[in-house]
Amino acid sequence: MRYIIIGDVHGMLVELQALIEKLELRSDDRIVFVGDLVDKGPSPEGVVRYVKVLSEGYDVVVVEGNHEEKHRRFRKSQNMEMKGAEEISRVYDTLTEEERSFMASFVPFHRIEAHGLLIVHAGITGDMKHFPETVEEIYALSNNRRKAFERIMRTRYLDPTTGKMLELGKNKPGDPFWAEVYDGRFGHVVFGHEPLYGVTFFPHATGIDTSAVYGGLLTALVYEDESTNPRVVQVRASKAYAARLEEQGAE
Repeated sequence: MRYIIIGDVHGMLVELQALIEKLELRSDDRIVFVGDLVDKGPSPEGVVRYVKVLSEGYDVVVVEGNHEEKHRRFRKSQNMEMKGAEEISRVYDTLTEEERSFMASFVPFHRIEAHGLLIVHAGITGDMKHFPETVEEIYALSNNRRKAFERIMRTRYLDPTTGKMLELGKNKPGDPFWAEVYDGRFGHVVFGHEPLYGVTFFPHATGIDTSAVYGGLLTALVYEDESTNPRVVQVRASKAYAARLEEQGAE
């Protein structure tokens, strides 16, 4: 059995289709997306639709990213004052009820026990003492505790003293990126969210958001049998669809 982990797609339907073709899927593959299927790129609704169809023929898991979380909040509130609400509303109106339900089924994390992997969208805060074994544990949390847990969708830099997450733009030179100091307490983490210039291997984590929507590469890690060393499969974006975070100050 192969485990295939795919980085942030961000509405890049053509590139995702090319990556899937390159992977030459097998009937027993498990395909895990690290989140952020939507926003920024040219066809977020097309990506959702394509991944839903893919899930009807293969074992597919989608980890919820911060952009899906924004869509979830919009579905609940219909708040047109939310940042990006006009685009989120357009996607919402384009999707069928079944496709919206598919998005609502995305999970907060996924474990691949055979390889000791924990897949989250963004990262682990340094002050986190416990990580749930099952997704069901998350759904049982109070609203406040669940919101605190959902920092795994946004964590990048940490306060060097407390280990707490620093909000976007609040980090200073010398503040550690979470994966640089993560000690592996919850397993080897595969994550997206942070746009990198290539697959980045930290001691206990691997980053696979390789800046596809900024004109970089869309990446998949392929774990076969009991090997701990994944094969990297990539396709290059045909163009840059968005400005990088530091250029736009976006979430």
